[in-house]
Amino acid sequence: MMAEKRLVVLLDANVLYPAPIRDLLLRLSEVGVLIPKWTARIQQEWTESLLRNRPDLNRNLLTRICHEMDKAFPDAHVNGFEELIPMIVLPDADDRHVLAAAVHCEADLIITNNKKDFPAKITDDFSIGVVTPDELVVALLRISFSAVLEALRAQVGGLKNPPMTIPDVLNVLEKCGLKRGVGVLRAYLTNII
Repeated sequence: MMAEKRLVVLLDANVLYPAPIRDLLLRLSEVGVLIPKWTARIQQEWTESLLRNRPDLNRNLLTRICHEMDKAFPDAHVNGFEELIPMIVLPDADDRHVLAAAVHCEADLIITNNKKDFPAKITDDFSIGVVTPDELVVALLRISFSAVLEALRAQVGGLKNPPMTIPDVLNVLEKCGLKRGVGVLRAYLTNII
């Protein structure tokens, strides 16, 4: 079941960095509740950060992941926003490109773990909300619980090496910061077993 309105969401690099969160957000897009957006710079930021923290990873693998994301969501890549960057004032000037891209693609939300970098007094002027992945999942559970459950099941089904169960994936998502969303899902799943 799809939500009535698909939310246009600009995904910040810090929510694409952890594979479990990235996977869930893209699965939510596949089931039709989100329209994901990102830029080449956002893709570069999360991959470079991951390579710095995990030198054991292969750059070609991350390049392939970005390519597959672009292929799966051909309308996700935002271009032509650069001229807006100088007009935007944020606490961290390095985040201006994120808000500029969100404004350009008319995003409903910026999904980030750094909400303080996008003060409401600024983003409200552009009618763009800023939420964490956990806040997004909790809101989506209210709007279309079945779609979130479908996305979670698809995420679990896509994990082959190693295979994981729903409780396994919920544990991983919780460690990645989806505490409230996972709590709601666990309570529901406990009640139906």
